[in-house]
Amino acid sequence: MDVYYFYSYGTAAWLSLQAAPLIASPTMIVALLSPEVREASTLEVYFSRCLGFSLLAIGALNILLTGSVPLSSSLAEGATTSATDPKAPYALPTLTITAFYHAATAFYGYSLWTEAGVSSFALGTIGSGFFCAVALWCILFASSNGRISRKTGADKRTSGFPFTNKEADKRKKAT
Repeated sequence: MDVYYFYSYGTAAWLSLQAAPLIASPTMIVALLSPEVREASTLEVYFSRCLGFSLLAIGALNILLTGSVPLSSSLAEGATTSATDPKAPYALPTLTITAFYHAATAFYGYSLWTEAGVSSFALGTIGSGFFCAVALWCILFASSNGRISRKTGADKRTSGFPFTNKEADKRKKAT
């Protein structure tokens, strides 16, 4: 499940990249966003830094709850993200919630980009859209182990509709 780890660490890095200017220089953010150049108020600085710290907390929680960091003291146990793993029982719900977050952020960035035409909104849309797509891929394809047959190596959950599997039908008739 390397895609889980890529998504977890990538999301944390993306959120940290967004949080850095909010924490480091809220005055610059306010100056860039307001039509007139002015000093940021104490309330604007407070909300900017709180948002930055919240983004860092969401990134850290994403790494911890998806099981990317082993929460046990033994290194031999390792970190896995299987459905039966007690170390990562919240991997799929965390993945789903952060996918919704990335989708909402990408949609909001796209709407701002089409309205204002600022290229930084397009970059934010691309980044959040990419992580939304990776999360959806993980939810759809990497979250289930499948039921692989020991004899044929095929997934047992597949059906013959609309095409028939003539080789499987020959094996069934032979037994």
